[in-house]
Amino acid sequence: MVDQLITSKSAAESLGINVLTLYDWLSQSDAGTFKLRGESVTIEYYQGGARGQGRIRMSLAEVQRLLSLMRVTSGSRPVPTRRQVKMKRTLQHITTRPGRPDE
Repeated sequence: MVDQLITSKSAAESLGINVLTLYDWLSQSDAGTFKLRGESVTIEYYQGGARGQGRIRMSLAEVQRLLSLMRVTSGSRPVPTRRQVKMKRTLQHITTRPGRPDE
């Protein structure tokens, strides 16, 4: 079953971003450096024309997938746990070992 292909302009409008931002996302995805909310994402799209110089089209399912990756829900990000810092109670201001230098 063939999914409906939409233009880059309508895909950008559906995602709520500028068309140039979508093109930047596609180039980052091609290079393997695109991250969306901290996750590496590969965007699948179609480009027609000789030597791939034609218009860009994306499937509607791919746009929906990107929208779901962009969605923020409560509790979707784990709260980072911090290590407990052990405080030294004595001689906090001294940075060297106490004693004579020749010892």
